[in-house]
Amino acid sequence: MLQWFPQSRALFVYSPRLPVSDGMQSNGSSNNYLHLTVPQNQSRLVFERMARGIGRLSKSLTPENVHRFRTNSRRVEALIENLAPETRNKKKVLKLVSKLRKRAGKLRDLDVQIALLKNLKVPDRQNHRAQLLEVLEEEHARRSRKLTKAADSSTLQELRKRLRRERDAIQLKGVDPLRLAASSLPKPGQVPLTEKTLHSFRIAAKHARYLAELAGENPAAKVFVNELKRAQDAAGEWHDAVKLKQRAEKRFGSASDSALVSVLQNISRARFRAASNALMTAVATLSREQHSREKQPAKPPTHIQQEVTAGTARSRAVA
Repeated sequence: MLQWFPQSRALFVYSPRLPVSDGMQSNGSSNNYLHLTVPQNQSRLVFERMARGIGRLSKSLTPENVHRFRTNSRRVEALIENLAPETRNKKKVLKLVSKLRKRAGKLRDLDVQIALLKNLKVPDRQNHRAQLLEVLEEEHARRSRKLTKAADSSTLQELRKRLRRERDAIQLKGVDPLRLAASSLPKPGQVPLTEKTLHSFRIAAKHARYLAELAGENPAAKVFVNELKRAQDAAGEWHDAVKLKQRAEKRFGSASDSALVSVLQNISRARFRAASNALMTAVATLSREQHSREKQPAKPPTHIQQEVTAGTARSRAVA
């Protein structure tokens, strides 16, 4: 059973966005499959980390465990959706992962919103900040209970079993992770950027980043991942602010009615501009680099190049 932490200020530790490194590193596992290709090894690591995340979530709903579970869930979803054959198990495991990820995501969003609200420096003569903080903490307690109920032992056992099947079903032969990731990049220039479209672009960028991580320490892939992560961080900060602003508006009205709403509107607007610029810059940069790579002639494998070089040297010696 999961342990539910009452949301008293003394007992619950809130954390800022992304306190835990969630990047995929090739040496992140004690069991490194040396006989596998880099994408195969990275794929195994994704499923290993998901299994550990399930285990931690089953013990306690700390912000770190909830965050890890959500990010690992998105990685697993990206791999299964793109690289696993269409089967009944695939449909069921994606549905199960999505359900738990969404519940964990709502809890994680509340963690971040509470932290943002607590750190917000704003005159509170109307007592709106204190009121909203109390509402968020009460909702956090409800969301914790819902996640506990959804992630019972039998559900987690079924999830582990279905994930093992998908891990073995993933098809990576002939897959170019970077090309696959590039094809998943959002296309911001095709539609105006609004709050709704920016959120969907943020999710698409995460999807592309997780696919690129299959390339491991490939220099081009590392650039791809780092560019998208910077854009995602900016978009994540905007998303936190806009969700908190929407909660405040729903409860207290417009900016003219509440100093808190006014401040949150200004913050969310500023973060929207920063996130939009960061995402569009990252996508444009990566699209240019991908186009440049595709125009370059493919290099022969190292052993073939060595044979060609040796043959040329022999020809010159004979001549």
